[in-house]
Amino acid sequence: MSGKIFVVDDEESMCNFMAIMLRKEGYEVETSLGGREAIDQICTGAYDLVIADLMMPSLSGLELLAEVKKHREEQEFIVMTAFASVESAIEAMKRGAGDYITKPFKIDEVKLTIERMISHHQIVDENKSLKRQLAREKGLDTFIGISDCVVKLKEMVRQVARVDSTVLIRGESGTGKDLLARAIHELSGRCNGPFISINCAAIPEALLESELFGHGRGAFTGAVKDKEGLFKVADGGTFFLDEIGNTSPTIQIKLLRVLEEKKITPVGETRQIPVDVRLIGATNANLEEEVKAERFRPDLFYRLHVIPINIPPLRERVEDIPILIDHFVVKFCERHNLGRRLIQQEVYNVLSAYPWPGNVRELENTIERALLLTKDELLTAAAFPENLVIGRASELVSPVDHKTPTLESIEKAYIFWMLEQADGNKTKAARALGIDASTLYRKLEKYSLSGSKRRTD
Repeated sequence: MSGKIFVVDDEESMCNFMAIMLRKEGYEVETSLGGREAIDQICTGAYDLVIADLMMPSLSGLELLAEVKKHREEQEFIVMTAFASVESAIEAMKRGAGDYITKPFKIDEVKLTIERMISHHQIVDENKSLKRQLAREKGLDTFIGISDCVVKLKEMVRQVARVDSTVLIRGESGTGKDLLARAIHELSGRCNGPFISINCAAIPEALLESELFGHGRGAFTGAVKDKEGLFKVADGGTFFLDEIGNTSPTIQIKLLRVLEEKKITPVGETRQIPVDVRLIGATNANLEEEVKAERFRPDLFYRLHVIPINIPPLRERVEDIPILIDHFVVKFCERHNLGRRLIQQEVYNVLSAYPWPGNVRELENTIERALLLTKDELLTAAAFPENLVIGRASELVSPVDHKTPTLESIEKAYIFWMLEQADGNKTKAARALGIDASTLYRKLEKYSLSGSKRRTD
């Protein structure tokens, strides 16, 4: 059995005895002759178990237990004493001790007690570590995509998460800025702290200031008691400010102060409250233009723009649309208990040709609507809005051809368009079309499209 144990007893002979006994069992042991001297060492160390005598002159075992639990609530703790009583045992358990040992004790029984508690501590630690790992993996996996730009984006997020700098996520509405912000938090050293999110555009200025920084009692009409701001709630974690470009000059000044001084001032008060928060901002606005128009402070922009992350719109990563379709179909079938749904190949083709001005959010809503409005097991293009389906078909025909298009002419135009979107990369084009590369090559030869592309692979 391995583990790290800290023994506290004012009798040196007992400390030495415990150290010898436990080291023979394979434990790493440290000792202290006083509770007060041991507090800092216990709170800053990583001990699997603390064993402390109940009666000590400078600080009793119960007092030491209470102090340690303030800083390390999960710390495993055993109290031992030669003056046992029901009251002291109950008090020790109430304060968080895992067990109670009476002196003189039987060595074998003590060994079993210590082994049980250390095993429990290590299992709890392993479970916490596993949960953190799963949460981190899940955090980035929620941003779905296999395109080159998404692969590069995810790699950048992993790198950015390791540092504690301010991040500005930029992208059109519906691209998933909130997903990336949460992924950065889950992959960072702050993952055990809170993740607080607020949309600055959705809250009026007067209310936003109070929400962000808190307010004191009587600061304004209706402020009947003190309120803690979200910056304080996010202390030790990450604060995500979505649509930060919509903030007023007053809010911008206060945000700048937070970034520079790491302090907030509640509305109606003069006292400053220190906060330890990593700020992630997001915007779909052109902040450079906002700065030129004097609607956004340049000093705040430069403080936010330490690490910019740009999310491409969905129309620039067309090859991700098929797997997004599959993901949303599974998601909503499970959510609405719809059973299994098959997807017609035409659905992939039509939805991949649409420009999606609302990006992934629009695609998600479109898939959910189609699933809810069709009773068939096969999801076809007929389940989607006419303007989306018919509009795509018309775009796949040459504008000089006014006759009713044939199926072959539509297929030829669609393949040509997809090759253009893939910059001539046949592998990408085949993947986006949902067909094998060999099938694509046969169709290229059939329609004499070999020379229309810019690249071969």
